[in-house]
Amino acid sequence: MNRTFYRTVLATALALGFGVAAPAFAQTASGPVSSLSAGTMAIVNGVAIPLSQLDEAVRLAGQKGHQPDTPQLRQLLKQQLIARELFRQGAEKAHYDAKPEVQQAINAAKINAETQLYLKDSIHPEPVTDAQVKARYDEIVASLGKEEYKPRVIAVSDPMTAATVVSELKAGKAFDVLAQQYSVAPSKASGGQLPWVSFKTPVIEGKTNGLPLAVAQAITQLPVGGVTSEPIPAGNARFILKLDAKRPTQVPVFDQIKDTVRQQLQALAFEKAVMQFTGDQMKHATIQQ
Repeated sequence: MNRTFYRTVLATALALGFGVAAPAFAQTASGPVSSLSAGTMAIVNGVAIPLSQLDEAVRLAGQKGHQPDTPQLRQLLKQQLIARELFRQGAEKAHYDAKPEVQQAINAAKINAETQLYLKDSIHPEPVTDAQVKARYDEIVASLGKEEYKPRVIAVSDPMTAATVVSELKAGKAFDVLAQQYSVAPSKASGGQLPWVSFKTPVIEGKTNGLPLAVAQAITQLPVGGVTSEPIPAGNARFILKLDAKRPTQVPVFDQIKDTVRQQLQALAFEKAVMQFTGDQMKHATIQQ
C-alpha cells in the first residue's frame, strides 16, 4: 500500500470517527498495467468506478470548499473514492447492507430524493419583474429616516439573565463579550453587532425594519456609545442595546442593490408558492391526527 493511498484511507476512516492503526509500509510489486475504458476512473476488485463520480466530487469540492480543479485535488479525490469502494465492498461482503439501520437510511434517502424532485417540478413561483424590484427599492428608500444607526444588541430569554447582563455592564465588562456569553440572538457571534439601520422618527409600528418597536425606539434615543440602563421587554425576550455609531442616512443607489432586492423578492415568491402548493395538497388529502 503506497503512502498516499494509506493516508487517504486513514483520513476517510477518521472522518467517520474510527481510529486506524498504521501498518508497515511494505514495498509491493506493481500489478500489470491495463488501460481503462472511456468513462471509467478505476476498477476495484472488478467493480468499475465511473469517471462521472470523480467529476461530481470535484464539482462539490469547488462548490462547498472553493477548491480549484487541479490534478492534485483530482488525485486526492480519486483515492478517496477508491477507498470508499473498498469499504463498500467489505461492508456488503459482511452483509451490512441488510442491517435495519442501513435499510432505514436507504429509505430515507429515497424519500428525500423523490420529494425534492417532485417539489422542484411542482412548485412554480411567480417571476419577479423589473417593475416589482424598482417598486420595492422605492419602498425601502421611502422608509428611511434622516439618520441611520449602528447598534449592538444582547437578547436574553428571562429577566434574571437580563439583570445579570445589566449588572456586569455596570461593573465595566465589555458589551461584545457579554453578547457572546449571554445573547440568544444570531448576532451573538459578532458581539451583538447589527447592520446599519434607519427609521423615520417618531418610530411607528410596522416601520421598524424588522426590529421590535420598543427596540427601534430605544435605538433612536441612545447617544453614540450609550447603553440602555434597563432591559427592554419585547415579546418573550429582553433586550439590552448599545449604539456604536450614528450618521446621516446613506441612500443606496438602485444599481448597487437591485440584485439583492430581486433575490429577496424571489425568496418571498417561492415561499408563497410553497404555502399555496402545500395548502392545495392538504385540501385534497384525507388526514387523521
